[in-house]
Amino acid sequence: MATMDEPEQEDTLADPQQTEPATHSVLMRLREMIVTGKIAPDSKLRAEALATLLDVSRTPIRSALAVLSAEGLVKYSVNRGYTVRAVTIGDVFDSIEVRATLEGMAARAAVELGWEPDALRRSTDLVAQARAILDRGEWSEQIEYEWYELNRQFHRSIMVASRNEVLRNAVRMTLIYPILGDAARLCPSLAACISPRNRQLGAAPPSHILESQAEHEALLDAFRREDGEAARRLMADHVLATKRRLHAIVIPR
Repeated sequence: MATMDEPEQEDTLADPQQTEPATHSVLMRLREMIVTGKIAPDSKLRAEALATLLDVSRTPIRSALAVLSAEGLVKYSVNRGYTVRAVTIGDVFDSIEVRATLEGMAARAAVELGWEPDALRRSTDLVAQARAILDRGEWSEQIEYEWYELNRQFHRSIMVASRNEVLRNAVRMTLIYPILGDAARLCPSLAACISPRNRQLGAAPPSHILESQAEHEALLDAFRREDGEAARRLMADHVLATKRRLHAIVIPR
């Protein structure tokens, strides 16, 4: 996992650039603990206890809690202070739909504004590194994490290339499930409704990862061809593929 002294690795797809480094790191850690269920729904979030847990002062904790409240991951009331809001399956699916539209807009904007050559080369290298991982034909929790980290950086590179701070902040509001692994396993509200068979890691890269990789490569091709509308359509469909897969394996209640 990324460490506290690696701010670039800890960035989400779209955390605001003005975030203080200490707050940024705390925000990332708290968000991950909430969406993966390490901090249970309805838990009270006390600044002093969290500061001790994360070995930081209370100032970045308070700032991070304010951001998480704006994102909808925690609730604030005068009587109870901050508490973790339960994330439902509906929340996850809704967030994917909104993110599909926003990331599609970002992909088109990146083309219309023109990719900087160095930025496009870096995005191409990220996709190539991810392809090299899959070509090994092996899969494990660590390999999955490595692939998803490259996936996150690729998506973030597109958000940065869109040069739209409002769009990046809007995307940040949709990140309510883990982006460094399979949400079917890591998001408690989903995992509780998915059979163990569909949450197991196989020895080879799963089909949805292979398909996602191919979609990244198709996106790069659209960027090189400077086809903004194709890039928008491909990105939106790419994000929605996650919803289709999860919807198909959720056990009806």
